[in-house]
Amino acid sequence: MKVLLDLQYLNVATTGIKTYMVELAKAARKYPHPEVQWIFTHEPEEQVKDVKFKLPQSKLQRLNYHLDYFRWKEFQLPDLVKKHGVDVLICPDFVSPAASLACRRLTVIHDAFFWQIPQNYPSWWRKYFINLIKKGLKEKTHIVTTTEYSKNSLLQYLGSEWPITAIYQAPKGLKNASDPQFLAKNQLKASAYFIHIGTFDRRKNIPLLVQAFWGFLQRTQSQKKLVLAGGPGQSKLMNDFPTVLKLVEKLGLQGKVLVTGYLKDSEIKALYEKAFGYVFPSENEGFGIPILESMGFGVPVIHSNQPALLEVAGEAGLAFQTGSLEDLTQKLILLDQDNSLRKSLIQKGKDRAEDFSAKKFIDGFYQLILNPKSAE
Repeated sequence: MKVLLDLQYLNVATTGIKTYMVELAKAARKYPHPEVQWIFTHEPEEQVKDVKFKLPQSKLQRLNYHLDYFRWKEFQLPDLVKKHGVDVLICPDFVSPAASLACRRLTVIHDAFFWQIPQNYPSWWRKYFINLIKKGLKEKTHIVTTTEYSKNSLLQYLGSEWPITAIYQAPKGLKNASDPQFLAKNQLKASAYFIHIGTFDRRKNIPLLVQAFWGFLQRTQSQKKLVLAGGPGQSKLMNDFPTVLKLVEKLGLQGKVLVTGYLKDSEIKALYEKAFGYVFPSENEGFGIPILESMGFGVPVIHSNQPALLEVAGEAGLAFQTGSLEDLTQKLILLDQDNSLRKSLIQKGKDRAEDFSAKKFIDGFYQLILNPKSAE
C-alpha cells in the first residue's frame, strides 16, 4: 500500500499545524507498518527550514505564495500521485487537490474556525480557502480531524456526505537538550512564572490572561511572572499582539509580563521544565497541544472550559469559565495557594499525557489506510 504524505505546507506552517505534520512524519518513520510504503513529498526538517515564504510582508510576496501553493496542490501534487502509483494521499493541511485522482484521500481538517469565527478572517481569503477545501472533498475522501469536538463541529458545517474520524495527535517530542542560559538571561526563577505558548490570535484570549494576571498580583502580592511566548496572529483581523503590548504598558506590568516572540525548541523546553503553571484561556481550539506538552513536563494546567480543551485535558486540568476574568483570576490564586491541588494536577497530568503517544497517533492513520470501511 503506497501512501503519499504531503508535507509542502511546512514551508509556512507555524505552531499547531507544523507540530502535527512533523510529528506525523516522525511517527510514520518510527513505527513502520509491513503493509504500508510511506512516500514523503518533502523531507520534513528541510522543508521547515525553507524561509522563502515565511511571514511574507508585501502584497506581492503573499500573492506569490498563494500562486505557489495553488500550483503545488493542483498540478505538482497530482503529478506525484500518478508518478508513484499512490493508493492513499494524506493532506494534513485542510486542502486536497481539486483534480480527480485514482487514489483514496485522507484530508486533515483540524478545526471548523473558518465557519465558526468568520470575523477573524479577511472575507475574500476565507471564501477562497473554504472553496479550496470543498473542491478537494471529492471521490474517495475521508476527513480526519483532531477531537470529537472538531468532528461534531465539522459535521454541522460540512454535513455527513464525507466520513469524518477524530484521531488524537501526539505533542512535540522536545527531545533535545534545553537551553541552560535562557531562564537566567530572562531573569526567570524555577517555579516562579506562569507560561502561555502560541500565536497571539484573537481567539486565544491573551488580553484576558494579562488582565487576570494583573488581578492575581494585586490580590496576592506574588513575585511570580507571566511569560507569553509566540508571535503575532495570522492576519491583522486576528492579531492581538499590539493589544497585549499596550495592555502590559497600561497596567504597569513591564518586567512582570515577558513577551518573548517565537522561541527555539531548546528555549521552550527550558520554559516548560521550570514553569509553575501553564495558562490556556482560549475561546476556541481544535485540540490544544500545549496542554499535553505541559502535562508531560509535570506542569499543572489552567484552561478555559472550551469543549476541545476539556476533551484533551480530561480531568487533569483546572478549568475556568471561558471568557470570565474573575474566574480565571481566582484559578490563578487557587493554584498559587493550594499546594496539594497543584501536586494532584501534576500527577493527573502526567498520567493523561501518556494517552497521547506517537504510536497511538500513527495507529489511527494505519486503521484508516488499511481498513477504511471500519471507520465509516
